[in-house]
Amino acid sequence: MTPTLVQRHHLSPTPAPAGARLRARDWAEIQERMLVPLYEAVHQRLETGAGDRVLGMRCGSGLALLMAAARGAAVTGTDPDPHRLALARERLAPDSAEHPPDGAARLYEGGPEAIEEDGRPFTLVTVFDPQSCADEDLGPALSSAIALAERGSPVVLTGWGPPERCATSSVLRVATRLAGRPPALGPGYGDAPGRRRSYGRDALEESAHRAGLRPDGSGRVSCPFGYADLDSAVRGLLSTGLFDEAVAATDGDQVAKELAEALHEHRRPDGTIWMPNVFRYLVARI
Repeated sequence: MTPTLVQRHHLSPTPAPAGARLRARDWAEIQERMLVPLYEAVHQRLETGAGDRVLGMRCGSGLALLMAAARGAAVTGTDPDPHRLALARERLAPDSAEHPPDGAARLYEGGPEAIEEDGRPFTLVTVFDPQSCADEDLGPALSSAIALAERGSPVVLTGWGPPERCATSSVLRVATRLAGRPPALGPGYGDAPGRRRSYGRDALEESAHRAGLRPDGSGRVSCPFGYADLDSAVRGLLSTGLFDEAVAATDGDQVAKELAEALHEHRRPDGTIWMPNVFRYLVARI
């Protein structure tokens, strides 16, 4: 499934960084859909459906959970960003009370430790955030999730594919350069202050082993980043949070300007932006 180009947004050529709420909206409306082929491939491979109880760690604005729910699964999500989570709630549980009825989507701000247990274990845990899966500090949160799942259940970790297969890697290097850090080993984003990240070929397997999980297969999925125009591309990429350090080190206008310049090589004659990428997923077992 190829992500469709987003609708055109009438913006200035170098938009200032959006506030947290607007940036979350940009993520939900522009950027998140680029990962739909990854979500779809995982759910198809694992045959997600009725009877499954899915826990989505760092679920963002909930698109992957919405796809699981459409297949008949009961879904629960956690995310530290209250603005993205609010959008997930609009999608998944618009009318739910503080304690949703049986079968309704459950969403919690924070990590798996915030979940109110109901005695029924999860049958699938997903981490569809490549940044989190490269984080060597993911372990505690992942351990909390594992404790809530059935033995033998799959845990899905995701990451960028090889840099040479990810056109976006050259664009994301703007973030590391403006933040004053050396280029990341992975395709485009580097180490956040105080955090350790792993970007080697076996980074997902290493994360699984640290969590005591048993790798049980992997796959690669084409996830091209397609945007209706340059402004949409800038807003979508800024919504990922990968440029936050660069904004803090310089200023939003400078980051947006250099990001737009880096995107020009990916601009097609009709004005759309197209960057082929490959993402990787690992299925591990509890």
